[in-house]
Amino acid sequence: MKRIVITGLGAVTPLGNSFQESWLSAQRGLSGIAPVTRLDASSLRWKVAGELKGFDAGICLSQKEISHLDPFVQYAVAASIMAAEDAGLITPPFSSPCQGEERRGWLDSAGIIIGSSRGGITTIENSFNRSNGSNRFRPSPYLMPSTGVNAAAASAAQKLGIKGHCLGISNACASGANAIGEAYRLIKSGYADMVFAGGSEAPLCRLCIEGYGSSGALSKINNASASRPFDKTRDGFVLAEGASVLVLEEQESALKRGARIYGEVIGYGNTTDAFHQTKPLPEGEAKAINIALEEAGLSAQDVDYINAHGTSTRLGDKAETGAIKLAFGKRAYEVPVSSIKSMTGHMLAASGAFEAAITLMSIYEGIIPPNINLKVKDPECDLNYVTEAKKSDINAAISNSFGFGGVNAALVFRKNKG
Repeated sequence: MKRIVITGLGAVTPLGNSFQESWLSAQRGLSGIAPVTRLDASSLRWKVAGELKGFDAGICLSQKEISHLDPFVQYAVAASIMAAEDAGLITPPFSSPCQGEERRGWLDSAGIIIGSSRGGITTIENSFNRSNGSNRFRPSPYLMPSTGVNAAAASAAQKLGIKGHCLGISNACASGANAIGEAYRLIKSGYADMVFAGGSEAPLCRLCIEGYGSSGALSKINNASASRPFDKTRDGFVLAEGASVLVLEEQESALKRGARIYGEVIGYGNTTDAFHQTKPLPEGEAKAINIALEEAGLSAQDVDYINAHGTSTRLGDKAETGAIKLAFGKRAYEVPVSSIKSMTGHMLAASGAFEAAITLMSIYEGIIPPNINLKVKDPECDLNYVTEAKKSDINAAISNSFGFGGVNAALVFRKNKG
């Protein structure tokens, strides 16, 4: 039986421009939410977001590449390179896709799957705005190839010299978690020994802010505490940007090259509610959790931490609480739960991947990061939410990701014991 481990973590988030920086900020319970600077938000009702701060795409891309690649592609390339460095596949600072014959061989045969909900929507909006309705407008020849959902995986593969399985997927806010789950299945099925997987998003443009806002999904609170998962006063999520990529690897391959192992993926559930475009269904979410636990060979009693989807919407948090109760029974009131979106905001596809990485670090270092901004618990959200960083011996944990259209993903991770 193949065992699939994680050997590399990379991220750029509102909490930091590397995974380690973001992880340290998460432990400290810092908020990455601040006033919007990506555009003039003076006429908008929604004036805060989770933006990257001081991100420099020049660490991995040329100025020419930066000029024609959408930010979601830039973030994905940066996170992928950081994950490769963390996995010991390339030597920082990054200078070329291949460094040494052995490393070239690993990357040549590796695969890559990166999810995104909105793809290059910021570049598309900017291009349209520049036209001013003119019939003479001529878009950049890079517009189409640099804004498709596949552009993130394809560009990261080009930079790293990855020549195996390559896939860009879009499954709403579950995309990043689905990418990891599909990579897990790819390795488990014997199609690859190593796959880079994650999510990337750059939705901080007027179209996305007003689009999500008009649907009633965004918080109208305009300060750093706007993201309040499971709190009685929550009123919506805070839109955010970022990327996170993980290196998944067959354990024998990882041991052969002496890689550090953060933990194992042992279960994956992927379901759809077949119910409603925007209203979540607890039964559908619980089904994904149960499928993941069954594949992992675990019961509710074996799970030591739940990294919740926890978006801070009225319906979403209530539904997830109900799903956890359905899947875990009485254990639901005992297992620690926290939402990283309380600090990052909702990075859409990137959130599921980043939260998976956070879950792995929680297992690896024995620390549960807090659910901040939870002051008054909603009576309908009555689980064991962690509001301050907590040391804990975690053997197994689950990370939930759900999205519009009723798509559900659940990943189960376990401490690696050799």
